[in-house]
Amino acid sequence: MRYLIFLLLASIQCLAQDNHPPSVHDPVMAKQGDTYYIFATGYGISTWSSTDFQHWKEGPPVFANPPKWALDAVPGFKGHIWAPDISYYQSQYYLYYSISTFGKNRSSIGLATNVTLDPADPRYHWTDHGAVISSVPGKTPWNAIDPNLAIGEKDTPYLAFGSFWNGIQLVRLRKDRIHLAEAPSKAITLASHKKDPGSSGDNAIEGAFIFKKGGYYYLFASIDYCCKGPQSTYKMIVGRSKSLKGPYLDNQGNDLRKGGGHILLAGDTDWYGVGHNAVFHDPKSGIDYLIFHGYDAHENGRPKLRIEPLIWNPDGWPTIQPNTSLQ
Repeated sequence: MRYLIFLLLASIQCLAQDNHPPSVHDPVMAKQGDTYYIFATGYGISTWSSTDFQHWKEGPPVFANPPKWALDAVPGFKGHIWAPDISYYQSQYYLYYSISTFGKNRSSIGLATNVTLDPADPRYHWTDHGAVISSVPGKTPWNAIDPNLAIGEKDTPYLAFGSFWNGIQLVRLRKDRIHLAEAPSKAITLASHKKDPGSSGDNAIEGAFIFKKGGYYYLFASIDYCCKGPQSTYKMIVGRSKSLKGPYLDNQGNDLRKGGGHILLAGDTDWYGVGHNAVFHDPKSGIDYLIFHGYDAHENGRPKLRIEPLIWNPDGWPTIQPNTSLQ
């Protein structure tokens, strides 16, 4: 009997760790050794790990307690951290993250660093560096959330960011990738869902991710509305440019700053909406993957992790091959 109970408990634990696929928002991926790590929106920043894209184990949050600076900076923030971005530089992992409250642009982008992603490693510790850039209602025409690190010419680091308001922005960082190299007012607009967005909060574009391939920078973004379950209308667009600073044009030559953007993937009968993607290049396989979340139409719009191989057409545009989802 004890043996049967042990097997039952072990099976329950295994099922709890698999979470196939996990429920996430705004996922990004990094790989250390043979393990893939997902960071996503959640209290303290949610984490997951897998060695096969199929069986996911939930890890500890990045922050056990909300950063004090964030509680002071954004009234109403209670520890639910949005849209992280992960990168590796000079033997450390850089994790940018968003502090905000829904529908407001009193927001900040913070940064934490770690020498390892493995929670079992004795060196595992996230060091918080506080705010990198902030937005203020009535003063800033953009919203400082949804960060993405992008590297331009001469290895110059930039931060792409923005949600609604004036759309997707780009600002230069110092070489340390911790501080701005220019005033926030120097940020330039890369993409907008409206031709004339003004400074209101109804410009439904966010979640920028810049990926360089060949001679182009590809700007991915999400348009329309997330987070509404069966009413979600999220979809992903893409444009490209020879320069990190743009202009980014879609496959019809339309400027993303003026509402352009080729739709890469939209909702269907199985998914109400899909979006907030990252792109991950696996150096071992050489495959590029689109990492994003979708609202499952078979589970009343529950958000789930999706991983799709990116197929690059002969003319250099990314596409999704049907029925190849790994999640």
